[in-house]
Parts: sequence; C-alpha cells; structure tokens
Amino acid sequence: MWDYTDKVKELFKNPLNVGEIENPDAVGEVGSIICGDALRLTLRIDKKTQKIIDAKFKTFGCASAIASSSALTEMIKGMTVDEASKVTNQDIANYLGGLPEEKMHCSVMGMEALEVAIANYRGAPPKKEMIGEEKIICKCFSVTDKKIIRAIKENNLRTVEEVTHFTKAGGGCGKCKPEIEKLLKEYWAKESTKEVHFAEAPKKKLTNLERITLIRETVEREIRPSLKADGGDIELVDVDRNKVFVRLLGTCMGCPAGGFTLKELVENKLKEFVDQDIIVEEVKE
Repeated sequence: MWDYTDKVKELFKNPLNVGEIENPDAVGEVGSIICGDALRLTLRIDKKTQKIIDAKFKTFGCASAIASSSALTEMIKGMTVDEASKVTNQDIANYLGGLPEEKMHCSVMGMEALEVAIANYRGAPPKKEMIGEEKIICKCFSVTDKKIIRAIKENNLRTVEEVTHFTKAGGGCGKCKPEIEKLLKEYWAKESTKEVHFAEAPKKKLTNLERITLIRETVEREIRPSLKADGGDIELVDVDRNKVFVRLLGTCMGCPAGGFTLKELVENKLKEFVDQDIIVEEVKE
C-alpha cells in the first residue's frame, strides 16, 4: 500500500483541469498506454503576455499520475512560458507534499509533457536529444539511455532501484538492470573525476564577488540536488563575510534533522569547496 499525502489523495479523487482545450496553443503528449502511463497536456497561452491562462490534461495511469498531472496544471496557470520551462519533476512532487519513491516517474512524466508542450508552442524540438541518437535500454517501457542519464543527473540517483522509481526502466522483465547499473557507474565515475579536479585546484584569495559566486555555484551543484532528491530544497538568503545565511524549503523546512543537514551537508560542502572558515546559519522567518 502506497503512503500517499492528503494532497495526492485529494487530486486523485477530485482532479482539477481534466479534459482538453479546444484548438490549444500548445500540446504535449508523452508515455504510452501500452507501457502503462500516458499524458496529454494542452495549454492556452496569451500571445501578448506569454502567460499560460489555461491548462488541461488527460491521463491514463495510476493515482500518482492523475494527481501529478492535476498538480502540474494548477502550478503553471499564471506562469509565463519561460517560467513554466523551469518547472522540474521535484517541483511537482513538492507541490503534492511528496510522492512515494516508486511513483516518482509520474512527476517526471508531467515535467516531460510540459517540455514537449512548450517546444510545440515555440515550434522547436524538445530539449532532449532526438530518439534516433538514443539507445533503448528498457524495452518493456521504451526508456532510453539519455532519459536514464538525465534522471540520474537531475535527481541524484545512485541505485538501479531509484532509476526504476523515476523512469520505470527495469520495472518489467528486469533484463536491462545490468545496463542501468553500467550507466550509473559510468556517470558517477565521470562526476567523481570532476570533483577531484575541482578539489585539487589551487586556492587563491577570492574577491567578495568571486566568493559569493562560488558559494552560489556550490549550493546549486553540491547541495540542492541532494536535498531535492528527498523532497527538500534550500535558498541562499545572504552572505556576510564568513557567514552564509540560508533558508530550508520543502520537506527540510521544520524538519527535526534540519540542524544536522545545515552542518553535515550545507556547511561541510561550503567549507570543502569555498572556505574552511564558513559558518552557515538558518533563516526561519
């Protein structure tokens, strides 16, 4: 039995924006009924302001798929196209108060449908590589290597099981699991090399602007992916010499382990990549 949040249950039982916009300005279709999940997203966009004024969906799938699709349409209404293009699957999951790990692929499906719809509106191909350049890894669900690598990168995935939760790859016959394991090892081996090179770079005295820029880069590269993988997030509020002020968001906000997260993850990463003298303080108001 999945442990669904009240928000997921609410949007499953009473989904919002179900249906299809007549003569839509943008259409995004992803998934396949044969593979178990499919989503058709239609948008109405104000040409003058570039704002999404209406969004509707039709979904074939489970409770999480319906709730994720409904959440997506609610989130993006009122956004500009550019703002909507930055919505991630973690944003959808956070809006729902979290999803079971085994159902994270539903939020990914919503994000992908939105990307396809925006590309359709702009008259451009989606930002992912063309299917002809990709290799099908999971034949049961038609999941490519590029989709798996993207999920690994954006959600900080470390195990085959996590990849299955986010992409469904490996969730059928299981024959593709060794290939998924290989992709995981190759990706993290490359990332490890990047980290070593970065850590070994000679230290120099930083200007205030360089210091703040490096702090921002470290938060985005080293800290946010780990927090977002568990439904949390972090906002850089201010920097005052060796003090860095941050605000915890999502599931991290008000979490009993927040102090541990600040010291063991946030502060330690900033000490490692920026300056050993850095002290991190949480802003709660």
